[in-house]
Amino acid sequence: MANDAGATADAIGPASPMAPGPLLTIADGDLSADIAPEAGGRIAQIRWDGVEQLVGHGEHGATAAIAWGSYAMVPWVGRIRRGRFGFEGRPYTLPASFEGHSIHGVGYLLPWQVAEQSTRHVVLELALPNDERWPFGGVAGQRIEVDGRRLTMTLSTTAVEHAMPVAMGWHPWFRKPDRLEFEPDAMYSRDVADGITALPLQAVRPGPWDDCFVNRREVVLHRAGQRLRLACECSDWVVYDEPGFATCVEPQTAPPDAFNLGLGLTLQPGETASARYVLAWD
Repeated sequence: MANDAGATADAIGPASPMAPGPLLTIADGDLSADIAPEAGGRIAQIRWDGVEQLVGHGEHGATAAIAWGSYAMVPWVGRIRRGRFGFEGRPYTLPASFEGHSIHGVGYLLPWQVAEQSTRHVVLELALPNDERWPFGGVAGQRIEVDGRRLTMTLSTTAVEHAMPVAMGWHPWFRKPDRLEFEPDAMYSRDVADGITALPLQAVRPGPWDDCFVNRREVVLHRAGQRLRLACECSDWVVYDEPGFATCVEPQTAPPDAFNLGLGLTLQPGETASARYVLAWD
């Protein structure tokens, strides 16, 4: 994948098996979500009107941390090329975790703490590492809420002691839709050597895709007689629809390798960035 893709937390990598662990279920009417705080704070499964929406743990052999459910990517998204980037005049190198690059942040590999919960919502918190995995520290937060026909995911990152770059987003493994409505304005280039997102922007080419796009419209998935609308204020979206069993639709605050493209956010100590992703069933 070009942009995607029982041990202690710091020993787990993208390809390592990750079990769901204890689940918290929130529900409102016909909509429910099973949340796995210990498995990267991810949503293990979503059900609308009895129909499961995500590739669950173990389906199609998906047991690796990178490959099931819906998880937050924080404090970076996609790949950082060779794990290397500069920030405020200093070079940094993160551990290579996937094909020689650093992928999808650290949030999906670590257990999150439950800060608040009710029958319809859960709030999760994560103290970001302040070590070789991520030398800036900080705090990440998630609020996952169901309300009638809508599931809303809110993701935030706060700088604490140090200024830090940040890019964040979501990586849901949707079960393969019968049809995808997606009308982006443009797509990012991909380099030949590593297949990583690059500039300049270019015209949208036909799929299948493992690419990042500039998109400002709702994305719609049709499956099993249901219509699921995806909305987010983020304008960078990765779509990975190469597998025959899944399509990932990933809104992000910046594209993969954002820190090297000059497109990530910078947070000063005490500052917070947040974004929201809404799933709504017609």
